[in-house]
Amino acid sequence: MICGGARGAADLGKEPVGRRGPRPRVQHRARPDLPGECPSHVTLRVRGGLRSLRCRRLVREFQKSLRKCCERGEFRVLHYSLQRDHAHLIVEADSKDALGRGMKAVAARLARVVNRAFARTGAVLDGRYHLRLLRTPREVRSALAYVLLNARRHWFKRFGVAPPVRIDEASSGRWFTGWNRKRAGAPAQESPEVAHARTWLARKGWVRHGLIDPTTIPGY
Repeated sequence: MICGGARGAADLGKEPVGRRGPRPRVQHRARPDLPGECPSHVTLRVRGGLRSLRCRRLVREFQKSLRKCCERGEFRVLHYSLQRDHAHLIVEADSKDALGRGMKAVAARLARVVNRAFARTGAVLDGRYHLRLLRTPREVRSALAYVLLNARRHWFKRFGVAPPVRIDEASSGRWFTGWNRKRAGAPAQESPEVAHARTWLARKGWVRHGLIDPTTIPGY
């Protein structure tokens, strides 16, 4: 299944930015309509000067909080990873309005978790979230690998060598069933902090292009 036309994909795949440089800010402009049959890759950035989002206490608090909002009927968080100064998510939303409400809830929870974990107050997020609509099985597979294995990408960029092969604890990788080799999952008594996919693309369409190797370094 391919969602929409090529022109729409280009429009949604590239958000307007408010400043140029390594961390351009997304401007507050009306977003295009969102086809409910397509998942999306969303990136949330936090302000400079904060400690890493990958601190163990913050990760645990975020997972606990996400359990309460990952499934909102018309909006679902399927997967995520926390990096030093940003968070990646794969989400599904039935409409543009559902996406806006869902992301507002996720962003607010992330901000509260950051302030609580770091014993601070004030604004946390740096601009609006960046959205990329995933219209094809290949795009969904690439986004899943990018999000779940993003820590490997950052490690390789920093040190120039591949990191040890393990599931990133600051991600939903332990709940992912699409690895191409058996990986240790979460304890049976834990409930997932992510929702089950409903769209064909995110449930099984992406598997057309093969399961994901946990040794992959996205983008290399």
